[in-house]
Amino acid sequence: MSSLSAEKFTPQGADSQSGDPQLMEKLYHQLQMYELIMDNIHNGVMVTDAQGFIICMNTPYGQFLGIDNTQQIGKHCTEVVENTRMHIVAKTGKPEINLTQHIRGQDMVVQRIPIRREGRIVAVFGQVMFKNVKDLGKLARELSLLASQVKLYEQEIMNLRSTRYTLESIVGRSQAMQNLKEEAFHAAGSDSPVLITGESGTGKEVFAQAIHHASLRRIYPFVRINCAAIPRDMMESELFGYAKGAFTGALAEGKPGKFELADKGTVFLDEIGELPLEMQPKLLRVLEEKQFERIGGTRVIQSDFRLIAATNQNLLDMIEGKRFRKDLYYRLNVMPIAIQPLHERVEDIIPLAEHILSQLAQDMGMLNVSLSPGAKECLRSYTWPGNVRELSNVLERTLASLQTESIEVHDLPLYVQGQQSERRHGPRGTLKVILDNAEKQAIERALQISNQNKVQAARELGIHRTLLYKKMKKHSLFSAD
Repeated sequence: MSSLSAEKFTPQGADSQSGDPQLMEKLYHQLQMYELIMDNIHNGVMVTDAQGFIICMNTPYGQFLGIDNTQQIGKHCTEVVENTRMHIVAKTGKPEINLTQHIRGQDMVVQRIPIRREGRIVAVFGQVMFKNVKDLGKLARELSLLASQVKLYEQEIMNLRSTRYTLESIVGRSQAMQNLKEEAFHAAGSDSPVLITGESGTGKEVFAQAIHHASLRRIYPFVRINCAAIPRDMMESELFGYAKGAFTGALAEGKPGKFELADKGTVFLDEIGELPLEMQPKLLRVLEEKQFERIGGTRVIQSDFRLIAATNQNLLDMIEGKRFRKDLYYRLNVMPIAIQPLHERVEDIIPLAEHILSQLAQDMGMLNVSLSPGAKECLRSYTWPGNVRELSNVLERTLASLQTESIEVHDLPLYVQGQQSERRHGPRGTLKVILDNAEKQAIERALQISNQNKVQAARELGIHRTLLYKKMKKHSLFSAD
């Protein structure tokens, strides 16, 4: 039991010599209640009077110090606790909150609060908040991780409509698409890595999210990482996080990495072919061990995540060119899903177009927008090098200038119309005119797919950016300065 000095808690004005049985019983019960409260405080508690003499010490504090707490009443605090400042706080009247105190060979976090009555200090309350200052660091790390996860969840909720894809939301009537959905369903029931391959714009992330939401991990984070969008020198810190003071410019409290935030959830590594070669063995190790350390840290972090990777590149060719590790490829390619380009799934074009058109029209406040038979044939005839992304781009562009409730052939972009005409009648004119028209259409298509990104368009065409600018000027595709 904690030990209290009954004299210190005698109510002001009470006559301790009066012998009033009721008053004495009341005081006794009060004392018992105080002792019970003190002994149920988890960490050590000590109270001194205004001169620093101990009037209360609870049992947990006595056990920690290795002394009988009942025998310390009346002693000066400096005789009992090393490095104490209780008597100093009694003199200064200034509280000391969450400061360190070295006791029995370890740093502890304590608080000392002066107690006043009628403006005069009558006691000082002291409590051990953390028996080891390392516990405070652990709590700070946990709070930092929770804060990062809350921010991630907030972003997930804000983007819910545009990112929460399920297997049911994947549109397609072709046998190829039905087979893909079945493969995705089987992948959702496993924790093995998934490698999704396919041309740009085929919907690789849609499948990744659908797999996540069909799995038991769906209530946990889906963390996206675009390997092509992260600078090489920041890749490691983004994936694994960093400890406090790990490098110049780092956040003072450190930062958890994507793998840490994805605990119990799914990590989606998009454009995995762009992962720097020096990072590939580190990723392989994390996949195999599910543990890592933050940059500059010493604590091993465990994370139970499921990995889904995607690429539009041929990783086997990259392996031959020594740009991708063979061991990482086989670790990723446990459950492969290969999405065919849209021109190989012609029967999916119109269902997809109508689905996308319905969503776009709703967003734009337009009702009953439909595709005419001619427009449908035009869409079916086009090769869609940008796949579903390009289809969505074309429909959004068309809706923006549509004056009626039906999309006709003439409402579609010229390069989409032109391909149908050429398929039916063949190109007309001299060879130079035909080649120039084909070149112009190819450049327009590449710019359309890349959302006018010249670097990406040049890469799509397989030419240098400087040559692209020259050809754009030649075909008057932008006004020269």
